[in-house]
Amino acid sequence: MKLPVFVVDAFTAKAFCGNPAAVCLLENKLDEDMHQKIAREMNLSETAFIRKLHPTDNFTQSSCFGLRWFTPASEVPLCGHATLASAAVLFNKIKNVNNVLTFVTLSGELKARRAEDSIILDLPLYPAHPQDFHEVEDLIKTAIGDTRVQDIRYSPDTRKLLVRLSDTYKRSFLENLKVNTQDLPQVENTGKVKGLILTLKGEPGGQTQAFDFYSRYFAPWVGLAEDPVTAFQCSCRGGELEISLRSDGRVDIRGGTAVVLEGTLTA
Repeated sequence: MKLPVFVVDAFTAKAFCGNPAAVCLLENKLDEDMHQKIAREMNLSETAFIRKLHPTDNFTQSSCFGLRWFTPASEVPLCGHATLASAAVLFNKIKNVNNVLTFVTLSGELKARRAEDSIILDLPLYPAHPQDFHEVEDLIKTAIGDTRVQDIRYSPDTRKLLVRLSDTYKRSFLENLKVNTQDLPQVENTGKVKGLILTLKGEPGGQTQAFDFYSRYFAPWVGLAEDPVTAFQCSCRGGELEISLRSDGRVDIRGGTAVVLEGTLTA
């Protein structure tokens, strides 16, 4: 077996920043268990697999493909940065001739379109509802101790818990915050929560660029201690997203990419 494979840093214009994803191009059907084995071998937060939907399709001319994402531990229903990485491979390395690509996924059809030196993703917008603190108190205290919390929201569609930290904290606090992810799967083992988002209100611009909010994302339930990019990302790799809410219940996310590796996976 020989598969073209790429590693792409997403939501950045610079190599070795942003959120890295592996991208595999499938000319032929792949044995089901090989997806997970390859994702485990790549050992990035997500590995994306792009597949042809019809025998006559090709990666240069076709505009619609199947797309799946795997962490080192399991398949996930949606991954933004690996979708961006997949579009970047098709647009920039394979030289796909289309301006808009459609991906058929577990989360429905997702679109990616060219935009000057970046790519815009058309993704679903999942509502988040107020969450009672006492119901998730053990999870939050395990993760961040006595850090002050301003608001908590929960998305049942994605099983993500969003925790907004107090506005009294600055960006540097979130950047340096030590988060205990190792114990979270034991504390929350009901299946209700599969990801924890810590977010903080942005600061006014000055000598540095202004952002609406900062965030960090943790998903040890699916084998991902911390995802490198989820807004302006306060991880060590950084990363920037431009997000636009649409009136049709979807969201546009714009970002840059840098392809840092291309080769052939053999097994």
